[in-house]
This record gives sequence, structure tokens and C-alpha cells, in this order.
Amino acid sequence: MQISLHYSETIQDWLADKRALTRWPRPSLMQGAALAVIALILLPLAYLLMRSLGAGVEGLEYLLDGRTLAVIGNSLLLTAAVVVTSIAIGVPFAWLTARTDLPLRRVWLVAGLLTLVIPSYIGAIAYIAAFGPRGLLQQALEPLGVTALPPIYGFFGAWLSITLFTYPYIVLPVRAALLNTDPALEESARSLGLNRWRIFWRVTLPQLRPALAAGALLSALYTLSDFGAVALMKFNAFTRVIYMQYTNSFDRERAAILAVVLVLLTMALVHASRRATAQGRNYRTGIGTGRQARIVHLGRWRVPALLFCALLVGIGALTPIGVLLSWVVGSGALPENDLTLPALNTVGISGLAALVVAVAALPLAWLAIRRPSGLHRRLYEIAFIGNGVPGLVIALSLVFFAAHYLPALYQTLPVLIMGYTARFLPLSVGATGSALTQISPRLEEAAHCLGLSGWRVMLRVTVPLARAGILAGMAMVFLSVMKELPTTLLLSPTGFDTFATVIWTAHKEVNFAGVGAPALLLVSVSALSLMFILKREQ
Repeated sequence: MQISLHYSETIQDWLADKRALTRWPRPSLMQGAALAVIALILLPLAYLLMRSLGAGVEGLEYLLDGRTLAVIGNSLLLTAAVVVTSIAIGVPFAWLTARTDLPLRRVWLVAGLLTLVIPSYIGAIAYIAAFGPRGLLQQALEPLGVTALPPIYGFFGAWLSITLFTYPYIVLPVRAALLNTDPALEESARSLGLNRWRIFWRVTLPQLRPALAAGALLSALYTLSDFGAVALMKFNAFTRVIYMQYTNSFDRERAAILAVVLVLLTMALVHASRRATAQGRNYRTGIGTGRQARIVHLGRWRVPALLFCALLVGIGALTPIGVLLSWVVGSGALPENDLTLPALNTVGISGLAALVVAVAALPLAWLAIRRPSGLHRRLYEIAFIGNGVPGLVIALSLVFFAAHYLPALYQTLPVLIMGYTARFLPLSVGATGSALTQISPRLEEAAHCLGLSGWRVMLRVTVPLARAGILAGMAMVFLSVMKELPTTLLLSPTGFDTFATVIWTAHKEVNFAGVGAPALLLVSVSALSLMFILKREQ
């Protein structure tokens, strides 16, 4: 009887401890923070609904028109092609720079990620100048009798440009996951006789599923919302047609209808991504201090790996940079305006936005991973709306609400930060959520049992363990803000110039020297910032 009472008391104590564990941090506080963030994300959606409902029956007829359906088909085809290609490029590149003895792998990593900081319209212009029918490549081949190359415009040009701009969205979360993968699983598979390739396909790759799904989602959302590449390549995707409706036809109702369809596609992609990673857990299963995975020796595959990285970096980063250099050197003139203040503005606002977005993403990712429920999953999915809506629409919606309801904040830095948060929150939410799937809840429970309160557990255990994923998300937000154009143009205070606005002004004036100099500075500053952020992984 005494033994039974002893075990009964032990079970009661254990249940009490489990009930205590479920209360940290208080879900109500996390939910309140998450709902405040979601309210900001829903502002553009409310604006779109107001505009689209004003179209009435004509709006429905426009939606079912054959040309509108063709635009939807073009966008879906482009998105699928970009995602598949980005995965095929990004996963090997992340693995080579994280887990192998690739020579100068840190240099290859930074050079490969430089496409994150090249604005899409600048990159598209550079590819047209390099690979167009009468571009630099054709001029180099002219002695061989090549008088013209095939046109780069259309689907091919848009696919090439956007793929080279989006594969880093695969690299960063996948690389963070590779750095945190439990090496005991691969060691066990190796002891059972599996070779290197079978270990990768059967052990390593399944553990990357949450990170891969997050990166693929970001790549798809970028493709759907990008304007510069599809506009310059003259491919009729969503953003190009929306822009034409806004500017040429002055029909904001039809543009809003297309934007609503874009939001619905975004929600469908987010839901599919969540189902693909449902109950995905890939945290360490062992005990004791975490160990880094063993470096893989490439051996005879070293030369093909170097050729792969060289081709990727050469087309993705060196080609646009080379074209920019040719514009600056060819003009033989320095920029007319001092670029010091735009540089300080760009770095300052990008760093502040990255910090704000990282803080805003944490409660959404934590609720979705640690407290999965129907409500929390819906909040997580809604957070991705901003990345599927063109920056032009987000900026116009904030201009509308600020001018009508918060005139004191109109054209101020807080509204600009709000625009960046609504636009780039998915970049941080995806990377943070992927990192949280790699942290065993038992570590957080142990810290709680040792007397730490809920928020102290979050700050001293959860955030440090998820550091690689959080920094990856901050890096993507930082670099994306530096090149963001529509949001900056419409929401920045008067006289607040950044590299993006300076480049856009020079581009409108057909001043190639004025485009090249600030664009090269943008790439240089971003490269230094990226090297610092990646160094924190160590």
C-alpha cells in the first residue's frame, strides 16, 4: 500500500509539473503579440477588398476573362519553374558551403548570396545587356560569325533572372538546418553500412524538410510578387499586369481584383507548405553537448563542385556587377551627388527593420511550433500574405490608412518600418520556425524546472538555440530592405534618400553612371554586412 501511495504521489507530482510546463510563456501574451502583428498584415488585404468590391459584376467578368486566366497560368508556370530550379541549385550549394571541405567555401557562400542584394530590375537590365540579341556575349562571339543571339525576353528571361535572385532563399534556411543537424543520426546510418549518397538521401535530406519547405515558400512568394524582372522581360505575370492597370489604365478596381487572386494563391501556397511540414521535428535526439557534423571530403568531386560554384557565382553575381562596372568605367565620371547620406540611411533603416521584423516573427513562429492549434496555424499562414502582395499595393494601402486615420504618422519612419514589416515578415517567420523545429522542447522544459520564468526561458534558452535560424531570417530581411523600391518610394519621409531611390531616379533619367555607382556601393555594403552575419554562425 505504501508503495502504491508513493507511486501515486509521484505521478501526481509529474502531472503537476507537466501542467506547469504548459503555461510558459503565457500563451495569452504571445497570442496578443501575434495578433498585433497580424492586424498590420491584414491592412493591405482590407484595402484590396474595399477596392475590388467596388468593381461589382464587371469585376467578376474581368476575373473570368480569358486574358486574366492566361495571366494566372503564366504566373503559376513561372512560380513552379523557379521553385524547382532554385531547390536544384540551392540545396547542393548550401551543402557544399556548410558540410564539405570545399576550398574557400566562405568566399563562395558570400559571393553566391550577393544576388540577394541586387535589385531585380537592375539584374534584369544587366542580363539583357549581357545576354540580349545584341548584348556583350554576342559582341564577344561576333568574330565567330554570330550576328545576333535568341531573344532573352519572355518566360526564359524572367525564369533565369528570378531563379538567380531567389535560390539564396533556399540556401540560408537549408544551410542553417545543416549546421544544426544532429550528427548522431548520420553516424548511426554510417555504422549500419550506408554510403555517403544513401546517408544524404535517406537521413540528411528528410531532416531538411522544414527548412526546405520554408525556403521554397519564400522563393514562390518572391516570384509571385516580383515586378522588376517580369516587367523588363515583358512577361505577363501578375505584378506586371497589376502595375499596368494602376499606371496605364488607372483602373485600381481591376488591379485590386488581381491582387486578391494573388493573395489567395499565397494562402494556398502557405497552407500547402504547412501540410508538407506537419509534425516535422528534426531536433537533436542525443544528450550532452551538441556536436558539429563531420566535414565531408569531396575527393574527386572537388573539381566539379568548384565548377558548379563558379558557374553559379559567375552568372548570378559577377555578370550584373561586371555590367555595372562597365557603366561606371565607360562613363568616366563620378556621381554628381554625395552618396554618404544615402548609404547611412540605407544601412540604418535596414538594420532597424531587420530587428523589428525578427521580434515580430518570434511569437508567430513559437505559437505555430510549440503550441500548434487551428488558430495558431491560421495566424502563421496569414503572416505570409505580405510577401505575396506586391510592395506597390502594401505601400498604397498604408498611404491610404495613414492619410485618413493617422495623419500624424503620414510619411514618417514608423510607417516605413510598418511597410517593411508587412512586406518581409515571412522571411523571418519561415527561418525562425525552421530553427524552432530543431530545438527539443525538453531543453526548454528543463530550464523551466530549474526555476526560470517563461520569458527568461525564451531569452536564455530558446532564442540562443535558434540563433542560426533567427540570424538567417534577419540577414534576408536586412538585404531585402536594402533593395526594396516601391515601399521606400511611397512611404519614406521627404528627403530620406536610400540607395534604392537614388538608383531609381538615375534609371528614370537614363543615367547609367548614376545607376552603376550606387548599385556597386549597395552590393559592397551588403557583402560586408552579410559576412558579419554569417560569421556569427561560428
